[in-house]
Amino acid sequence: MLVFMTNILDNFKERMPLIMGILNITKDSLFDGGKYTTFATIQNRINAIVREGADIIDIGGESSRPGAKSISVDEELSNIIPAVEFVKNQSDIPISIDTYKSEVAYECLKSGAHIINDITGLKSQKMLDLIKTNNCPVIIMHMYGEPATMQNNPLDVNEDYVVLDFLRSQSDLALSYGIKKHDILLDPGIGFGKTQNLNIKLISELNNIVKLGYITVLGVSRKSLVGAILNEEIQNRLVGSTIINFIGITNGAGIIRTHDVKETVWMRKIFIAFKEKKVPVY
Repeated sequence: MLVFMTNILDNFKERMPLIMGILNITKDSLFDGGKYTTFATIQNRINAIVREGADIIDIGGESSRPGAKSISVDEELSNIIPAVEFVKNQSDIPISIDTYKSEVAYECLKSGAHIINDITGLKSQKMLDLIKTNNCPVIIMHMYGEPATMQNNPLDVNEDYVVLDFLRSQSDLALSYGIKKHDILLDPGIGFGKTQNLNIKLISELNNIVKLGYITVLGVSRKSLVGAILNEEIQNRLVGSTIINFIGITNGAGIIRTHDVKETVWMRKIFIAFKEKKVPVY
């Protein structure tokens, strides 16, 4: 059994907020579903994420967009493992795995992944066991319902306490189970069973989650929230996503999960320059 003896995020704390580049090897993900169906296109995407300056790469093999259907463990692994192995052979960038299946998480950790990004927020006993045994960081995300039905009856703007209570209770559970505090990250789950007004409120009041004492992850890249505000299709949501991400980091987000790595890295440079009141030295 692999055991990670140090917190991989410690080496990056001076670079907060961190940029997490997304690689979805799926047929029907929201923005990039079907784009990376051959090993060559997967390699090109990985190389681009690294070249454009991401701090972490987040690899997913199953779509979690609203209405998405679950796939088998074997299919998910066949999507992900070759990508994990390629990243390990080409780069030292930390690898996050976007999965809620403990079997997938285990095989990916064996293959060299470092972080588990669990959209179900550690509801699985097997996932709790796996995270504790391997001492690896875990992203606890809030989702109301399941991907296939989560937008049928979403949480409304006055139900933000549901999200905060869940993240507090699940992080407390993780601590009580022996998972180290520095290995726990929290994600409000923008778009996962929430109205757009609640999504806006959660981002505007992100400090309420930050105050729980953990690194906060924000993922709004190209999502329907951006489309609803701008009345634009997904291909025209880059600027909107970047602006919302800027708002997120001003409110305390520690990791930005994005499809658009280069532009988000640029945004971070501007944020840091104004925060430190000086032009960076290259």
